[in-house]
Amino acid sequence: MPKKVSAGINYRFWAGKDFRFWKGKDYRFWKGHEGFLAAFAIGIAVIAVAVGAVVFMQRGARVGLLGKVLKVRTAPLDEKSSLVVLDFRFTNPSSYPFQVRTVSVILEDKDGKQYEGDPVSEVDAKRVFENVPLLGPKFNDTLLMGDKIASQVSEDRMIAAHFAAPEARLTNRKRFVIRIEEVDGQVTEISET
Repeated sequence: MPKKVSAGINYRFWAGKDFRFWKGKDYRFWKGHEGFLAAFAIGIAVIAVAVGAVVFMQRGARVGLLGKVLKVRTAPLDEKSSLVVLDFRFTNPSSYPFQVRTVSVILEDKDGKQYEGDPVSEVDAKRVFENVPLLGPKFNDTLLMGDKIASQVSEDRMIAAHFAAPEARLTNRKRFVIRIEEVDGQVTEISET
C-alpha cells in the first residue's frame, strides 16, 4: 500500500521511473515528434523568407516627397499685403514618379492659426523678382501644377505666394508649410524649421 501524506500526494508514484528527468535519463518532450518539429521549423523559415521578400519588394512603393526649406524671403507689396518666396529642396525616394496636382503655401502664426496664400505663377514670379529688388535674385524654378518628379531624384525649387496681410505678420510667424498634393491624393508637407 502506497504511503500517503496529509496533502494527498502519492510520493511512491513520483519516485518511480515515470519521472525520468530526476534520474538523469533522456527526458525530451519532443522524443518521437522529430519529423513534426522539423516540418514545423521549415514551415516557419519559409514564411519568414516570404514576408521578408514582400517587405523588400515594397521598399520603394510609397509615393511621397521628403524635403526641407532652404531659404525664406518676404517683401511688402503695400500696407496690407505681402509676398513670400520659399526656396526648398526635395527628394522623391520612391520607385515611381510623383506628379504634382497642387502646390500651396500655408502661414502658421504663433497662435496656431493657418492662412493659405495665393500661389504666384512662374511668369508672374519672374516679374516680381524684376520689380521687387528686396527679394534678391531668383535661384530656382517654381514648382508648378502638373510637374512630374522622376523617381530617386533630388531637386531645388521655389514657390512664391501672396498673402493679404502686412509683412509684420509674416515675419512674426511660427512657420511656413509647403503642401504638395500628388494626382492620386498623396499629400506631402514640407515645413520650415
